[in-house]
Amino acid sequence: MGILLDLFLTFAKIGLFTFGGGYALVSLIQHTCVEVKQWITHDEMMNVTVVAESTPGPIAINCATYVGYRQKGMAGAVVATLGMILPSFVIILLISYFLDNFMEITWIAHAFMGIRLAVGILILDAGIKMIRKMRKRPLPLAIMVCAAVSMLLIDIFALHVSSIMLMLVAALISLSVYVTRTMRAKPADGEGGDR
Repeated sequence: MGILLDLFLTFAKIGLFTFGGGYALVSLIQHTCVEVKQWITHDEMMNVTVVAESTPGPIAINCATYVGYRQKGMAGAVVATLGMILPSFVIILLISYFLDNFMEITWIAHAFMGIRLAVGILILDAGIKMIRKMRKRPLPLAIMVCAAVSMLLIDIFALHVSSIMLMLVAALISLSVYVTRTMRAKPADGEGGDR
């Protein structure tokens, strides 16, 4: 029960700061689960982030589910997911019950302007940490640079291109390179075996 309670409380604490959505929480999840608790490694966190982005559902919840599952199986996954969801659900429920014009309150509106800036910094922090931990190989670096430039151009020219399309193209390029390398390596292995 100790690890289940720890999972719930850890993700409930992270879930309290869901301002900005899942990407802002990736930095908090990484700091807590990799550096403080050491539940997963940096490499696992990068893989989890990619998989969580590629699967349906919010990225932070998918990350919490994975970490919980790694620690305590299905029970851990459920507890970690509930911990991540419950605080924001309760806060939104209370806001909807008691404050009809929540964003029209001047000090709340100004607070959210500051939170917006902090969210951007959290997302940038998560990105920088992942880039630092990434293995510096030519293909991943080229894909990263091309994706960043593409997103920048899409934003500048207000093009209607989904980020999912960019992820699929990156996956297709990486998979094609892998298949090509594998096919080249197989005949060489076969020739060596005949001799």
